[in-house]
Amino acid sequence: MGARDPHHPLDFLTNPERFMAFSRWAAPMFGVVAAVLAAVGLVLTFAAPEDYQQGDTVRMMFIHVPAASLSLFVYLCLGIASFLALVFRHALADAAAVACAPLGAAFTALALTTGSLWGKPMWGTWWVWDARLTSVLVLLLFYLGYLALRSALEDEQKAARAAAILALVGLINLPIVKFSVEWWNSLHQGSSTLFAKPENRLPAVYAWPMLVMSLAYLSAFGALWLVRIRALVWRRKARALALQQAEG
Repeated sequence: MGARDPHHPLDFLTNPERFMAFSRWAAPMFGVVAAVLAAVGLVLTFAAPEDYQQGDTVRMMFIHVPAASLSLFVYLCLGIASFLALVFRHALADAAAVACAPLGAAFTALALTTGSLWGKPMWGTWWVWDARLTSVLVLLLFYLGYLALRSALEDEQKAARAAAILALVGLINLPIVKFSVEWWNSLHQGSSTLFAKPENRLPAVYAWPMLVMSLAYLSAFGALWLVRIRALVWRRKARALALQQAEG
């Protein structure tokens, strides 16, 4: 097999130097896009009419649903990065996994908190142990377990391996979260996004704010993820340089 082209467009995924060059401009770009989309999304959110049943509390949907969606997407990123780090020993993939875990935990905690605030006036209770809420809570525990493993073991390689295995096990929970409303009886409503069945889709006056806020969340995650990976790369380079100087 011939040598891989060093200028291949996907080399930034495994080459720290190319990644740093890419992320130097990509991170602030995603940050600006997130700020603009969030501003537009908030305007559309407060311009949307009250729901005939939920009243003003319907606006909680534009914060809760994107956070819930991102909690699943970020865990998928964590799982893929952990697989690449575990199987192919890519240091950059390991940094990507470490960087996205706290972000995913934050999105999941936000989804659970806003879900409780939204559920109280709608269901009359802050919490119910139904399949959707319980599986999302389990998702948060997987995030926290990953972070705990990374910090509990002093041997960085053992910590990375153990945490990566836990992250891969946690992937089993993603379809449970996604399809829990369809598989079991639940107070939680099913999907009402653009990909839902026509009869379940949101009206355009609610669908547009939802779409814009979802893109804002996604862009914000992209910016924060790249910034955190960059910080980890610099930190590891500084640590390696310090060790070299100490040995020399």
